[in-house]
Amino acid sequence: MLRRAPVTLGLLASLWILAAATGSVLHGPSRDVARNVSLGISSFSDGHIWVLWTSGLFASGLGDYLLATVVILAVAVPVENISGSGRFAVSAVVTHGVGAAAALALAQVASMVPNSWRLELHGHLIEDPLPWVIGTLLAATAAMPTLWRRRIRMVTVVFLVTTALFAGHLQDLTRLCAALAGLALGSILFRDRTRTTTLGGTIREQRTLVALVVAASVLGPMLAALSPHAIGPLSALRELFDQVPYTTRELVDVCADPTLHGECRKGQEALRLSGFGPVVANLMSAVVLLVGAEGMRRGRRAAWLLVTWGHGALIAAATTSVVVRVVERDETRSLVYGVHRHGSLYQELAPLSALVAVLIVLLATHRLFDVRASRGTYRRVWLGTVAAVAAALVVYVAVGSLLADGFDRDPGPVTLLRDFVHRLVPPVYLQLFEPPVLPLTTPATVLFEWVGTAVWIVFAVLMLRSFMIPVLGHSATDEQRVRALLRSPGGSSLSWMITWPGNSYWFSDDGAHTIAYRVHSGIALTTGDPVGDPSTRTEAVDAFAAYCLRNGWTPCFYSVSEDLATIARDHGWSCVQVAEETIIDLPELAFKGKKFQDVRTSLNRAAKQGIQARWTTFSDAPLSVVSQIAEISEEWVADKGLPEMGFTLGGLEELKDPEIRLLVALDDDGHVHGVTSWMPVFRDGTPVGLTLDFMRRHSDGFPPVMEFLIASAALSAQEDGLEFLSLSGAPLASATENSGTDERGALDDLLKLLGQVLEPVYGFRSLLSFKTKFQPRHRPMYMVFPDATALPGIGLAVSHAYLPNMSFGQGRQLMSRILQR
Repeated sequence: MLRRAPVTLGLLASLWILAAATGSVLHGPSRDVARNVSLGISSFSDGHIWVLWTSGLFASGLGDYLLATVVILAVAVPVENISGSGRFAVSAVVTHGVGAAAALALAQVASMVPNSWRLELHGHLIEDPLPWVIGTLLAATAAMPTLWRRRIRMVTVVFLVTTALFAGHLQDLTRLCAALAGLALGSILFRDRTRTTTLGGTIREQRTLVALVVAASVLGPMLAALSPHAIGPLSALRELFDQVPYTTRELVDVCADPTLHGECRKGQEALRLSGFGPVVANLMSAVVLLVGAEGMRRGRRAAWLLVTWGHGALIAAATTSVVVRVVERDETRSLVYGVHRHGSLYQELAPLSALVAVLIVLLATHRLFDVRASRGTYRRVWLGTVAAVAAALVVYVAVGSLLADGFDRDPGPVTLLRDFVHRLVPPVYLQLFEPPVLPLTTPATVLFEWVGTAVWIVFAVLMLRSFMIPVLGHSATDEQRVRALLRSPGGSSLSWMITWPGNSYWFSDDGAHTIAYRVHSGIALTTGDPVGDPSTRTEAVDAFAAYCLRNGWTPCFYSVSEDLATIARDHGWSCVQVAEETIIDLPELAFKGKKFQDVRTSLNRAAKQGIQARWTTFSDAPLSVVSQIAEISEEWVADKGLPEMGFTLGGLEELKDPEIRLLVALDDDGHVHGVTSWMPVFRDGTPVGLTLDFMRRHSDGFPPVMEFLIASAALSAQEDGLEFLSLSGAPLASATENSGTDERGALDDLLKLLGQVLEPVYGFRSLLSFKTKFQPRHRPMYMVFPDATALPGIGLAVSHAYLPNMSFGQGRQLMSRILQR
């Protein structure tokens, strides 16, 4: 890699040569040298335009030189290998120059707003090689695989925006501007390799992106509070750490003098915010929001509500602070930052704007967070929190009464009860209220400052635990009953799909049947056929239909077999084909003859290239294999640039079922070329078949990997004595012109047209054509429903089932792709 990075090595050598020549190794360039090579408004105003680039060839001291060397070798060298030396050189020059110029322009804009940030920026002279390293990295992402491109961009940009807002130094602005310049330049330099995709990719990555934004908005102020050198527009939280002018006993003497009432009040507010305990208490709301961000990463609805309501409360506090500042004309008091000496209205509006921006993001992405916990989960959370509050109240009153001499006045139980509510509120938000008591001794101070924090900690732990509990979407007992019926007497080849999240279960009175369904728009949409005793299937259908009618729903059986379609016709229901299943019968299978030429070729080529098909499960697979499967899946969905489908089409989450078998194509180096998942099919407790669900291949892997994996699965299943291999159904596709019935009408024609329209987007018909390589037999799959007037609702229910998280923008992109076919 070093041999293929001559530009990087040249820049690194220049960095150290110039450092040695100018005596800058230990402490950076001297003042005279800095005026000619360092970036700043003063040096640029003197006409030294070259500082836009020379600033990237120096560092501010030995530590920064060593850090820059490590970053250049770790980042710039592989980036030049990806980009090529010519493109790398262009991106280094352009991104560093544009980033430096844009940072100076932002510093000039900041000077138009009355704030201390502008003074700091105007006085800075910086030397920093990282902008051109970051710029070349972001430019090179245009040539990277989709998954890594999105991850690097996401993490880098969010981190740089956070440091620019909260640290706020000129080098932070320069790095951010260079990164943005790299993003723009990359689409030009690598135009031939750029792929257009949606911003968020899969649902999981969209959730991660939103959670990352929330976490950055929370961690930024916390880091600013811990950094005495932060100067950014959102950095004022560090003033929470300022020392107060009085001790507790000195403040008692001040407050005893009626002429010092104003000074007494300010001292009380400052004392309430000083020390380690109050700082931790003030940061507990941020900790809870971080817990919420983790829950959002997991798609939890409760986490979204927690973070959204939390931001609403913070916005209310920030707005109140602005109103108080304007009405009272007191620029040293803030409900956001506490008592500080250099406050301004600008410092209040900046965090308020950031909070509003994050709230807008949360409201715009609410569809992504639809994972609901099992019933009773949050009842336990609230009961635990109430118990913690009650215990804290008892401890505060009891111990406070025992420590009465440790307060500035005799508190008494009534006063302690009244003050306890204040203990549960972060101290910074209590400045509008006079404290009933103040602690004087260490034991009283510990009780006073930490009793409320303990309640916050309990609440945060309980919420985090609720997000960690796996969501079944139904009770564990229902799950066990369903799996027992799937084994004996067994279901159809697609019945295992009813174990997926999103389904509710109906059981017949005798427990011999179960039907999985989901309700939307007044439609009870089932997943496949009833599972249970085939001899009483008609009675089960009637009972489920009656159950739906009692609840005001219209039943709609989706992706069902010919047997159920016959029952529906006998009931006078409407019936229409919606998919076609392909089945390979295994007993007589032999990949011989011309019609299996492609299949044999894939098996032979795989053997020559050392690629093997290995059975495993998601939980048993090595971590390296699991991570590669996740990356392949994310990249596959991202490259589609369209919403990820669900319902009868499984994704990464469905692989985690221990009953689901994975067949992975691995080479000798452990590289995953492709993966398929197979659902079991049982009859009277005996496995009789496997059903294909998940199919993903690496974009740069073995080309005929899917043919190889399916053929390997068929041969392996044949050796195990199974009867058939189902390649699952292809929605809106049919191997024949007619639907298998004599009732073909306008609805069938409409579905055929819809299949033709969606073909360029989702390729259902191409999928069916691919499966014909294995010479399967075809079995139509139907949708049956009792009332044709319910078709609009059925259409909405099916659309929501397949695309539950499609946003307006994704829908517009989908329609655009359809119209451009």
